[in-house]
Amino acid sequence: MSGQLAIVSTPIGNLEDITLRAIRLLRESSIIACEDTRHTRKLLEHLGITTRMVSYHEHNEAERAQELVAAIVAGARVALVTDAGTPLLSDPGYRLVRAAIDAGVSLQVAPGASAVLTAIAGSGIGCSSFYFGGFLPAKRAQRERILTELQCLDAALVFYEAPHRVVETLEAIQAAMPARLVCAARELTKLHEEWLRGSAGDVARQLTARESIRGEFTLVLSRPEAPTESAGSIPAAEAVVQAISTGLSRMDAIKQVARERGLSKRELYQVLEDAKL
Repeated sequence: MSGQLAIVSTPIGNLEDITLRAIRLLRESSIIACEDTRHTRKLLEHLGITTRMVSYHEHNEAERAQELVAAIVAGARVALVTDAGTPLLSDPGYRLVRAAIDAGVSLQVAPGASAVLTAIAGSGIGCSSFYFGGFLPAKRAQRERILTELQCLDAALVFYEAPHRVVETLEAIQAAMPARLVCAARELTKLHEEWLRGSAGDVARQLTARESIRGEFTLVLSRPEAPTESAGSIPAAEAVVQAISTGLSRMDAIKQVARERGLSKRELYQVLEDAKL
């Protein structure tokens, strides 16, 4: 058989979530490139596959990509997997795929489990369009900047988060996007799978009340609501004008209306700009 690169999706928790095609490609491969050989070995042992593994992670991917492509050109069949789910989504792999394309070798992608799609499907949040942001930055200023930039994006938002940082991230989301509905999906497809829903502040309080927080999280945020469509109330721009007429400064009026409507100040500024106020 001629050489090829196969991008193979693996389970995100439940080992039953692997496709027949993925199993075949893993069996046919002469090399399996994986983030953590110890982790992937458990899956291969479960499937009865003894293919040779090599490590491929963010610290060696530049060098290892060239080695693997050279092996493919020489006739090897390489399967690229991540620890869980679909490779290249917040995981290494881009350099290998790019090098394989540049070398003109055969490429296959075997779709399968993805925490992003699983979380969206079970979130109860409409996601006709969505933005996937991977992991938000650990540094507060960088995280706040990104959330501010995404406030007015007319799409659902999806992020990954680690258990030790999830409360801090939810609190940042609450501050930037208080009106958004949030679903925090924990330990997807695993024994202790859990779905927490509500505002970002509500979910943060549920988690803070626990003795410990465990498991990886996928956060799904609803798309922004139309600011002027608050049931039973006047449009937001008009509410700002009325607040100013009572003697409040423009800034204080904006803060008051934003708080009452569950909007960020940025969202309300956009409403006022659209209304030319």
